[in-house]
Amino acid sequence: MKKIIHSLGWLAVLFSGMASAADTALQVYTRDTHSLNGEWRIIVDPYENGFYNYRYEPFDQQKNPSVNAFFTDSKMQKSTDLVEYDFDKAPTLQVPGDWNTQNEKLYYYEGSVWYRKTFDAPAMQDTDRAFVYFGAINYRADVYLNGKKLGVHVGGFTPFHYEITDKIKAQGNSLIIKVDNKRHADAVPTLNTDWWNYGGITRTVQLVIVPETFIRDYTIALTSLENKTVSGSVLIDGAKGGETVQLALPELNIKQTLKADKNGLASFRFSVPDAQLWSPENPQRYTVEFQSGADTLTDKVGLRTITTKGKQLLLNGEPLFLRGISVHEEYSAENGGRVRNKGEAKQLLLWAKDLNANFVRLAHYPHNEDMVRLADEMGLLVWSEIPVYWTINWTNEATYQNAEDQLSAMIERDKNRAAIIIWSLANETPVSDARNRFLARLAKKARSLDNTRLLSAAMEKHYRSDNPNIAVVEDPLAELVDLVSFNQYIGWYDGLPEKAEHVTWEIPYNKPVFISEFGGGAKQGYHGDANTIWTEEYQESIYLKTLAMLDKIDGYVGTSPWILADFRSPRRLLNGIQDDFNRKGVVSNKGIKKKAFYVLRDYYQEKAKPATQE
Repeated sequence: MKKIIHSLGWLAVLFSGMASAADTALQVYTRDTHSLNGEWRIIVDPYENGFYNYRYEPFDQQKNPSVNAFFTDSKMQKSTDLVEYDFDKAPTLQVPGDWNTQNEKLYYYEGSVWYRKTFDAPAMQDTDRAFVYFGAINYRADVYLNGKKLGVHVGGFTPFHYEITDKIKAQGNSLIIKVDNKRHADAVPTLNTDWWNYGGITRTVQLVIVPETFIRDYTIALTSLENKTVSGSVLIDGAKGGETVQLALPELNIKQTLKADKNGLASFRFSVPDAQLWSPENPQRYTVEFQSGADTLTDKVGLRTITTKGKQLLLNGEPLFLRGISVHEEYSAENGGRVRNKGEAKQLLLWAKDLNANFVRLAHYPHNEDMVRLADEMGLLVWSEIPVYWTINWTNEATYQNAEDQLSAMIERDKNRAAIIIWSLANETPVSDARNRFLARLAKKARSLDNTRLLSAAMEKHYRSDNPNIAVVEDPLAELVDLVSFNQYIGWYDGLPEKAEHVTWEIPYNKPVFISEFGGGAKQGYHGDANTIWTEEYQESIYLKTLAMLDKIDGYVGTSPWILADFRSPRRLLNGIQDDFNRKGVVSNKGIKKKAFYVLRDYYQEKAKPATQE
């Protein structure tokens, strides 16, 4: 069994090497693939009878598993056979998609569901290699092909893949996955979150066929603004050393011939004096091509720098104000649920553009690859984060490794997207020595994987003991990150909206300040005066008074209010108002804009004027 490990990155040093090919991400999005999306057969298995025998021993650890192990996909061969399941007669779900919004009986379900897809192999040369790729499965996936276990993946929002060259058959393949979305105290995220625990194969499933020796991965970045120097590397899988790689950026008249070392790595460096740099106002992307032997990889990349200088945030050396909004990967129309396709992802980003936003905080986990690539194309800067959320098990090494794996997978997948300017490590985590050590390790890991972007985390505030009108942001984590980012809910969880008129801020860091969350709930269509909670007018008042307060903060470089659209949460139980939805969206779960939407849109229009006039 050859499992492709997805937890190691290779962007640590652009010139000094990377992990071996077998440990590195696949650039699946850039390739022609064979989709396994669509209708899958499913068996709901709350007692996991298809995984354990009656002694609670896993079937897949037995030399001769029972026919009642679901991954064997067994059938009755004679009339006396006792086979207590049949995928051929089972109901279906659509992949990608969550099970909660596709089947009313599974709305609140947390447990195991078995998925099965049968398929024939695509046309392959004798020397070709085959991989099966999963965009994301929430949360644990036990994966089997033709009765043989490929491996286990843990984590609900990151991609993974397995090589199946020696397991795929010409016809009649059976791909079976036990998907388990149960929450655990030592998981990432942990038991308690403020979003819906959607279960299922929530992102795309693809077959990838490549030559025996192929271009597995690459990295590219603008590493010097002054000289417009571009640096990077390309990795050849199956290389024996000495293979040539043709690199080209046709629009910039760049052509280079590279030679791979014994590990399949080839580095490059060149200047692009005539290149237009990527920005929200001009999201210029250039075609990059790598060709080696029988394989070609083509992608679109933007070139830009993101830095800080004191309390300034600089994009391509120029001051930047982040006109942002936070976004969940949930589609707010029809039945809702996890974003299922590129069209749904684009609609979320179009609403952000309607706000005059130039920035989206993709909360609270890595979003689908469509989202970040669309942001690249549409000119939206991105904050991308992992679900180290609230209070997780800070002292458990396995929990740390889980978080690091998710961080690495996020960076590996999206390292070439110019839109992403911030990797975020955590959200609203209470300060403690154990937490500080945990997040310090993550920060060190992130910087080793990518030193071309900024680090941040959504921290919290408190008030001075001697003056309740002075809000303080002070956290050991602020010393480790590049932006001092924090969440605050004056007017909602913290007093009435008028409180914002009296609060001043004490933030003792010579760094840019970013307000990663503020806001309040409103049910779309519920109206009253500005002192009536849950009305659109109350939410509107929070926005008006908060934005005026934020403008007075020294070093203020932007905000991403909470949140673009109403989203499901099991914490939100108020009948007639919440009905299982967090109502802090400026757009309703039916796609209707609330009054606060227009307040924020007008504020951002004013903020955009200086850049536009220049």
